[in-house]
Amino acid sequence: MDATDRAIIAELERDGRLTNVELAQRVGLTPGPCLRRVQRLEAEGVIRGYRAVIDPTAVGRSFEVLVDLTLDAQDAETVERFEQTLARAPEVIELRRLFGSPDYFVRVAVADLAAYETFLSTYVMTIPRIRNVTSHFTMKNVKPAP
Repeated sequence: MDATDRAIIAELERDGRLTNVELAQRVGLTPGPCLRRVQRLEAEGVIRGYRAVIDPTAVGRSFEVLVDLTLDAQDAETVERFEQTLARAPEVIELRRLFGSPDYFVRVAVADLAAYETFLSTYVMTIPRIRNVTSHFTMKNVKPAP
């Protein structure tokens, strides 16, 4: 990967809807070589896909909670059941298994505090073998994820 590939990636991260002609102009290539580079980056798995960034308020999910979660046990059955159950929840927008403590980091997006309480008590707390749940509420998002 060279500087031109990195420039292509940076431009597509900023705006994945750029036309090939616009992208080529921004990175200093003609359209043909630019398209071939993008196709190669896609084929190699460097560019894994394209997506729309949705305004959470517009879809009723503007209340985001960061959750630290610890399990009672780390056996394969407990971990698999927990991960599969939580990964299926539409409220969960990110689920990471961690080394150390806590066991998991979860990002949850819901409409409001009442919706989060409902999600937590009727969904999360019904999963077996959860030892501890700590919820963090954001005061200010200083640098949002892309």
